[in-house]
Amino acid sequence: MKFKYDVLVIGGGHAGCEAACASANMGAKTCLITMDMNKIAQMSCNPAIGGIAKGQIVREIDALGGQMGLVTDATSIQFRMLNVGKGPAMWSPRAQCDRGKFIWEWRRHLDETENLDVWQDQADELLVEETGQLDDNGHVTVRAIGVRTIWGAELYARCVVITAGTFLNGLMHIGRKMVAGGRVAEPAVPHFTESITRHGVTTARMKTGTPVRIDKRSVHFDEMEIQPGENKPYQFSYMNKGGALKQLPCWTCNTNAEVHEVLRSGLADSPLYNGQIQSIGPRYCPSIETKLMTFPDREKHPLFLEPEGEDTNEMYLNGFSSSLPMDVQIQALKKIPAFRDLKVYRPGYAIEYDFFDPTQLNHSLESKIIENLFFAGQVNGTTGYEEAGGQGTLAGANAALKAGAAECRGAATSTTQFVLHRDEAYIGVLIDDLVTKGVDEPYRMFTSRAEYRILLRQDDADARLTEKAYELGLAKRERYDWWMEKKQAIEEIEEFCQSFAIKPKLINSALEALGTTPLQYGCKLIDLVGRPQLNLSNLSDIIPQLKEVLNRPINRKEEIAEAAEVRMKYKGYIERERMVAEKMHRLENIKIKGHFNYEDIQSLSTEARQKLTRIQPETLAQASRIPGVSPSDINVLLVLMGR
Repeated sequence: MKFKYDVLVIGGGHAGCEAACASANMGAKTCLITMDMNKIAQMSCNPAIGGIAKGQIVREIDALGGQMGLVTDATSIQFRMLNVGKGPAMWSPRAQCDRGKFIWEWRRHLDETENLDVWQDQADELLVEETGQLDDNGHVTVRAIGVRTIWGAELYARCVVITAGTFLNGLMHIGRKMVAGGRVAEPAVPHFTESITRHGVTTARMKTGTPVRIDKRSVHFDEMEIQPGENKPYQFSYMNKGGALKQLPCWTCNTNAEVHEVLRSGLADSPLYNGQIQSIGPRYCPSIETKLMTFPDREKHPLFLEPEGEDTNEMYLNGFSSSLPMDVQIQALKKIPAFRDLKVYRPGYAIEYDFFDPTQLNHSLESKIIENLFFAGQVNGTTGYEEAGGQGTLAGANAALKAGAAECRGAATSTTQFVLHRDEAYIGVLIDDLVTKGVDEPYRMFTSRAEYRILLRQDDADARLTEKAYELGLAKRERYDWWMEKKQAIEEIEEFCQSFAIKPKLINSALEALGTTPLQYGCKLIDLVGRPQLNLSNLSDIIPQLKEVLNRPINRKEEIAEAAEVRMKYKGYIERERMVAEKMHRLENIKIKGHFNYEDIQSLSTEARQKLTRIQPETLAQASRIPGVSPSDINVLLVLMGR
């Protein structure tokens, strides 16, 4: 049986769901192929969304018209804003979610998306056709035209997006026991990788893992420390739809010397150390056995017991990812007082899977090797739901553009691809790092990876991205109008603060009471907003006119006030970083792809020639970010281009 679409999305995880919605919302006739409709957007590891830098990505997905923020808000059982003691560039939202309800909320979003079909099946082979054109090596190039499934269905499309997560030749490990699978109790996908690599796309193996799941009825919570959420009305989505689930606490405890002794007794059977696993695991989310080997002098390691949902006894033990034999895992945990009567639902396990070299992708996430084929998520060497969702949003949008969907929808854009730069979004940093630098371990986003952090705050993702997304046809009119209302309210607050004059004799006593220096001369209100001891809230208590301005917005008063305050307090830093970004844009505008045969440029270093030849950067700015390409190499290229 044959089906025809504009865009096919292979895999119903976080990348696949965002890709399918993005494509369909742009007007492309889209089909999402998933092995199990009841595990759509399954949270395979921790049932939490956001965190350091990851929370910013979720805000960006939401600002672009994506679904992750909305689904998280509707299913959140604990919300926290991390790093609030630091500057706003570091603030990062995080929410614990109800795992089961998260899936069904995603199902609802998919069911309500126009132009989107779901087909439950397993992709078995990528279908391609020759383009009639030759690559640099004289070989005929191919384009993706669809997939064939294990049940013999053939689905054809103008573009195909691969978001297969950990399922491609997935192999799970618990001690010396190995079982093929993409996730516990779910089958692996054989053959599909080979149907892609036979055309020249390169692949390698990565490893990740997940902790034991605990029955909360067996836990002595009185011997743990409670970690409550926040009562502030923080949310991920700028649409501010709200959630209705009961808010639950998390709990913390520590390992101890007895735990470590039991764990060490099982290291001989650990697949990480007996040669069973050769692939690289995530550096920033190591297994408990890796922590013991890396930090042998540490007497304890923190553990976080987190609820899986409001109606289940299942709990997730963050910090105890492991692939040790199951008896070793359980015996070790029972040495912790709170877990002395421990019962578990299943032990932790490691999983190896195929990923594809992301340097073989363009910034649109389209393959340089197979035309019309896009990749997003863990198949690009990343880890994390948020990184996957961000890639999926961009891959789905670009697949729809390539399929001509924007013309069908009548969107106000003539662009052929949608690319976010490093000063526009963490998603832009993520994708540029992948396609420029590649990966040798699972990639995880951190604020430190972004050189323009002050421009990429969690509070202003809508200011950076929503208008772009609306012009593209990705965000809907409701979201655009919602942002424009907020934008106008922010500007009114800023204009008031810039123009409102402050007289020392009327305010000095109040300033001293707030612990800040009294004025010698008059000033504008914005000058006071910049002081660390002052904010719009405490200033509005002593300036009635300001309180009136802050109360004008009908919706989202706190969100609007916070956004305006951050912009005013950090105006100098923001402007300085914007100037640096604009200088880099000059290099971004210098296109170099196809201009040089790097192997013939002897004035370049040997490493630079090799890296530039392999990656073929689009611009001089991208070339400058390739590891091994020095500033002197960039100067050589500038001279050769007559700059």
